Amino acid sequence: MKYRTNIYTNVVRDLDECASLIVDNKQIVAIFQNDAEIGPRALGNRSILFDPTNPNAKEIVNSVKQREWWRPFAGTILLEHVHDYFFMDSLEESPFMSFAIKAKPLAKTKVPSIVHFDDTCRIQTLSEEQNPNYYNLISKVYEKTGVPIIFNTSFNLAGEALVDTIEDAIDTCNRSEINQLYVPEDQEIDIPYYKIREKSFPISDDEPE
Repeated sequence: MKYRTNIYTNVVRDLDECASLIVDNKQIVAIFQNDAEIGPRALGNRSILFDPTNPNAKEIVNSVKQREWWRPFAGTILLEHVHDYFFMDSLEESPFMSFAIKAKPLAKTKVPSIVHFDDTCRIQTLSEEQNPNYYNLISKVYEKTGVPIIFNTSFNLAGEALVDTIEDAIDTCNRSEINQLYVPEDQEIDIPYYKIREKSFPISDDEPE
């Protein structure tokens, strides 16, 4: 068995660099900021993020999270664009991913990886006031892709609790193929770089090392 080696998690502090990793480099990025979240949904403080326009995003992220291939995902959309992509009916917003909302044709075309088989999505709407760093990141992604949405799932591996501390975040990255960790530059966090470990993953015989 061959292994891909010399891989280390990269801690990103810059907003533009983070957006480029997601859009231009097609990377999975975990975000760590502010207080830990509670409840059933990832809301942008402890989340794994990816490009929702990738039609294979669900399979890619499920593999990295080490969970079943069929498990669905959701996304976060800038509040001012939600009516372009989803039928909100009487809802003004959906800030906690609490509702299965019917997708419009534009969502099914542009972000197929977060639209479930029944054409719904447990979307999170986001305003700048609710989470400025997360809002600004999605805005940067929107500038690059023309799509005001990001693929969002909880920052943990299958069967594990949601990441709480920065040490948890680095440990989870060390044990997975999450190679980019975004800690916004306004976060006064003492990042324990010394805990970052080399990791290796098996590759197929026809894949370049």
